[in-house]
Amino acid sequence: MTPANSAASATTDVSASEPSSIDHLKHKKMADAIRVLSMDAVQKAKSGHPGMPMGMADVATVLFTKFMKFDPTEPDWPDRDRFVLSAGHGSMLLYSCLHLLGYEDITLKELQNFRQLGSKTAGHPEYGHAAGIEMTTGPLGQGISTAVGMALAERLTNAKFGDDVVDHRTYVIASDGDLMEGISHEAISFAGHLQLSRLIVLFDDNGISIDGPLDLAESGDQLHRFEAAGWAVSSVDGHNPDEIAAAIEAAQGSDKPSLIACKTTIGYGAPNKQGTSSTHGAPLGEDEIAATRVELGWPHEAFDLPTEVRDGWRIAGLRGCKAHKAWRDRLDGIDASERAEFERRNAGDLPGTLSGVIARLKKDLAAEQPAAATRVASQRVLDTVNQTVPETIGGSADLTGSNNTRSDGMKAIGAGDFAGRFIHYGIREHGMAAAMNGMALHGGVIPYSGTFLVFSDYCRPSIRLAALMGLRVIHVMTHDSIGLGEDGPTHQPVEHLAALRAIPNLQVFRPADVTETAECWQLALESHTTPSVLALTRQSLPSLRTDYSEDNLCGRGAYVIADANGDAEVSLFASGSEVEIAVAAKQALDAAGHPARVVSVPCMELFALQADAYREDVIGDAPVKIGIEAAIRMSWDPIIGSDGIFIGMSSFGASAPHKELYQHFGITAEAAVAAALDQLKSNEQGDNS
Repeated sequence: MTPANSAASATTDVSASEPSSIDHLKHKKMADAIRVLSMDAVQKAKSGHPGMPMGMADVATVLFTKFMKFDPTEPDWPDRDRFVLSAGHGSMLLYSCLHLLGYEDITLKELQNFRQLGSKTAGHPEYGHAAGIEMTTGPLGQGISTAVGMALAERLTNAKFGDDVVDHRTYVIASDGDLMEGISHEAISFAGHLQLSRLIVLFDDNGISIDGPLDLAESGDQLHRFEAAGWAVSSVDGHNPDEIAAAIEAAQGSDKPSLIACKTTIGYGAPNKQGTSSTHGAPLGEDEIAATRVELGWPHEAFDLPTEVRDGWRIAGLRGCKAHKAWRDRLDGIDASERAEFERRNAGDLPGTLSGVIARLKKDLAAEQPAAATRVASQRVLDTVNQTVPETIGGSADLTGSNNTRSDGMKAIGAGDFAGRFIHYGIREHGMAAAMNGMALHGGVIPYSGTFLVFSDYCRPSIRLAALMGLRVIHVMTHDSIGLGEDGPTHQPVEHLAALRAIPNLQVFRPADVTETAECWQLALESHTTPSVLALTRQSLPSLRTDYSEDNLCGRGAYVIADANGDAEVSLFASGSEVEIAVAAKQALDAAGHPARVVSVPCMELFALQADAYREDVIGDAPVKIGIEAAIRMSWDPIIGSDGIFIGMSSFGASAPHKELYQHFGITAEAAVAAALDQLKSNEQGDNS
């Protein structure tokens, strides 16, 4: 396809393309298999979305049987093409294709158990449930945006290992809804900027949404929109296999990412409901299903596939075996050390030298006792880590100098040059987070990137999906409290730590000094199935860990950083920058004759995983328990108890130098001491009454 350069030529018309070798009768039967499996599974489940699979069946049939490179006998083959069903509500399209192609996980029984508890065929595709499902989709916009990260990872690993080892494409089926979501704008412009030509999006242009005709809410021109972002665009009849094939072939030859708008009829084949919103999110009903069988000329019972149709799909599923074997031969032919490095990275294993490198860094920090903002400490750690772990890929959402995520010597990537390891994402926090998910899903790289903690709100849907999928992605989120100072309440996170801690399977690290920062980075890197957030300070903090410890103390989530002299009357619990305040309060209480202890809590999630005996020992039995964090109380009660004292925020912040803000909001050692003494006095009076 020749890229269009003017608005007038934005749409490449492939209707006049030379006919391909597609057997139309055979194609129709194979596409109809998707249609009937989808409508029957939805009907049996009494819920689901039959319209999209029925409408895009022709497109999926051409894509999977004529173009995609994969091997059902080894679904995780690293050089396979990736397929993302961004329109995840149409999950039966994916499940039908996987079953028909011979993926062992998706049996006929699994199709019959669609949307049932424990089945591999969930309502929306879920990564890890079955081979062939490349990511969890359903939240619209996430699939296409994550696919951008997959396509980027392909180019990054290709730059390292070459065409013989890494040479594949990423295909997406996206809906109108995907393209209306705001994240799609970020992803589309980013992919166009980087000229990710291995990314091909097939747009289900059916003109229907849940509420009815699309023009109720949308009147934009998607083709011109994509072209303006630097994509190659074309438009086809989504029910004409020759046009579909010609467009995909042209897209494969483009030097830009490609959008193919496939004009389809939602619910295609259902004579009374096709083309209407009634097919979008509800079963067709027994009468309409019977009528559809007549309309399609499909006399077979539900889930009964004729042998010639099944055989046609299974033969198509074997197309990739030859390419897979040829790839394996090429991989075996490269230098042994290079092959071992490729396999290590794709397995997700870290270099064996990392733990030793972190240990040496911790020894240096114990000797130096440097004072530094934890964002600065993070960069020092990265200067070491990025030399040891060559697959890390850093980045920032236009805050590189503030997030400190670009270590010494890190070259930035750009269009046509993917040899670097740093990504300028621009002001695209949501798209950045989704792209990081895609990179992690692709494999071979470990993505991390930075923004301000307050902007985790922009990233949250993608962070939640990372946690749901169990991905190793690392979010460096600096300026983590009112301690950022003068930028004021718009930039000062107050509720964000609690909001992030509420996400299952997400680690939120808030280190108190340089040594804890090093340990938290090690934990994040070693967490293969858990995403991490590192909440880091703008303001400088003292070094609190005065002695070297071989153990990673942060690995237990909380630990006693300063013990009491004798039986503790007060236990002070704090994270991050407030551990310094807790230590100062302990010193004052000790001097006043009230022994106190300090517990640093860098990661509540890891602490919750510890054995009861350890948790009880760390929490202790001091009669007064105080939590200190420059954030809201939520998430602290499991540690300090509902009757514990909390020194923190209960409102938004303000614009002022950070030391004045801590005084203004009462987050000080003096406030902690006064609260402790009041409680001790109250306890004593209660004992005497």
